[in-house]
Amino acid sequence: MLEEISVRIRENFEAKDRIREEGLKISREIVRECRTASFALHGQDFEKADKNIKIAGKALKELEILFEGHADIYHAGFVEHAQQEYSEVAVLSSLLKEEGDRFPFPEELRVEYAAYLNGLGDVVGELRRHVLDLIRKESFEKAEIFLGIMENIHAMLMDFDYPDAITRGLRRKTDVSRSIIEKTRGDVVNAIGQKKLEIAMRNLESRL
Repeated sequence: MLEEISVRIRENFEAKDRIREEGLKISREIVRECRTASFALHGQDFEKADKNIKIAGKALKELEILFEGHADIYHAGFVEHAQQEYSEVAVLSSLLKEEGDRFPFPEELRVEYAAYLNGLGDVVGELRRHVLDLIRKESFEKAEIFLGIMENIHAMLMDFDYPDAITRGLRRKTDVSRSIIEKTRGDVVNAIGQKKLEIAMRNLESRL
C-alpha cells in the first residue's frame, strides 16, 4: 500500500516539476521580450516594441494554459514577476505612444492586480528616463506632462495601504517611486530655470 501511495505522489511531483521547468523557461522569455521592448520604446522604435510586447503577451497566455490545475506553482512567484514586467512595458508603451495618460486595464492585459500595481511602480522609473530625454531636447512642456503622470501613478499607489501578503511588496515600490519623482521634479524645475536664465542673459546682451 505504501508503495502505491509513493508511486502516485511521485508521479504527481514529477508532473509538477516538468510543468514548473517549462513555466520558468516561458517566464524568462517574457521578461526578455519585455526588456527588449522597453529599450525599443525609449529609442522611439514603436514597431519593434509592439512586436516584442505581442510575443510576451502570447507567452503569458501559454503560462495560463500550462498552469491550469496547478495553482500552487502558478502563485510561486515567477509568473507574477513576468506579469509585472509585462504590465510595466504595456503601460509604458501606451503612455509614450499616446503622449498622454491612457492606461490599459489589468483585465485587458490579463494580469493579476498586485502584479499590475507593482508594474505601475516600475513605470515611474521608466518615465523618469523619458523625462530626462525630454529635458535634453528642451521639450519642457512635455516633460512637465509626464512628471504629472508620474505623480498621478504615485498618488494611486498610495491608496493601496494593504499588507505585503496582498500587494506583494507594493509599499516599497511606492516609497521608491516617491523618491524618483522628487528627483525628477527637481531636474525639471532646474532645467526650466536654467533655460529662463539663458534667455534673460541673451536678451540682456542684445540690449547692450
